[in-house]
Amino acid sequence: MTSVPLEETYIENRVFVQPNDTNNNGTAHGGNVVKWMDEAGAMSAMRFARQTVVTARIDGVDFHRPIPRGDTALIESYVYRAGTTSVTVHIRVFSEDPLSGERQLTTESHFIYVAIGAADDPVPVPDLDVDSERARELRDAAVDDDTDRSRDE
Repeated sequence: MTSVPLEETYIENRVFVQPNDTNNNGTAHGGNVVKWMDEAGAMSAMRFARQTVVTARIDGVDFHRPIPRGDTALIESYVYRAGTTSVTVHIRVFSEDPLSGERQLTTESHFIYVAIGAADDPVPVPDLDVDSERARELRDAAVDDDTDRSRDE
């Protein structure tokens, strides 16, 4: 099986936070944020696995600050670890002011996806190629975040 460069799995998605996306405080509802994270994470995982994937686990979600209505939710995701049939995706969300472009980290997590075949059974995934400097930087940032999360538990 071939390997896939980590950079090929990098996805950025944006959602303009509308009134229907918000809670009583006028900020993005946490459930919507997790949904947006899951969608971007699945896109990264599918780009890597070249297969359909399903969400197997969410390793907690850290909400650092809210995303106000009218801001853009910028969702960043990429695969940083590959198993036999599963991949782990690092996902971060930023609140982005649509006028200035100013960003603040709001949410982060690690989602695990399993690649499935036509019979909905797990199928093998490729190896992850982290040979470039950018790939190593991204992987190291995700691993550092994963380590920090473990210490907090």
